[in-house]
Amino acid sequence: MTPLFLNLRDRLCVVVGGGPVGRRKATTLLHDGARVRLVCLEPRPTNDIGDSLVWVTEPYEAEQLRGAALVFAAATSEVNRRVVADAHAAGLWVNAASEPEGGDFFMPATLHRGELVVAVGTAGAAPALARAVRDLLDAHLDDAFGQWLTLLGELRSQILATIPPPEWRRALLERLSRPEWLERLRHEPFEQVRDAMRAEVQALASALPAPL
Repeated sequence: MTPLFLNLRDRLCVVVGGGPVGRRKATTLLHDGARVRLVCLEPRPTNDIGDSLVWVTEPYEAEQLRGAALVFAAATSEVNRRVVADAHAAGLWVNAASEPEGGDFFMPATLHRGELVVAVGTAGAAPALARAVRDLLDAHLDDAFGQWLTLLGELRSQILATIPPPEWRRALLERLSRPEWLERLRHEPFEQVRDAMRAEVQALASALPAPL
């Protein structure tokens, strides 16, 4: 298996099946910024689930996959097999809930800390184990990890603009990724750590030899 992080913002994903599995997948996709078309026989819930979700209360037909970036088969086994076959015929990647090996990708258990995303997968063999491992990591990855990533993201453009030599940039980014910065974020004010990291960048930029 090859792990990937996909940017699905404003991309259409089709979920077939309105049970707990299908609704859970739809919720995850909406949270990640995708547009979702959910096809099922159940009526649309009365609670507000957002304009990005198109709820289609109809029997599944292959035409409903038109325009999709990804497809999720989360209905009965019989319907799921049809969805997988139709998606493959249309050249679309599909996730199959009832027979994972028949699909093209799996949904991992994920943990979010700001922009930091940790994904745990078992190739569909044991989703409950993936969730258990995710929960174990949850106890060790606090909010400081997300703050650390935020600072590194802020500094990246400054580093690229002020430190041309690639080997110097790499060494600096490695230094700013050392665990002591995480400990500082856990024990010092955020702005104080930000200033200290910026000072590291400025010090290295000042040490650069003058251009000839």
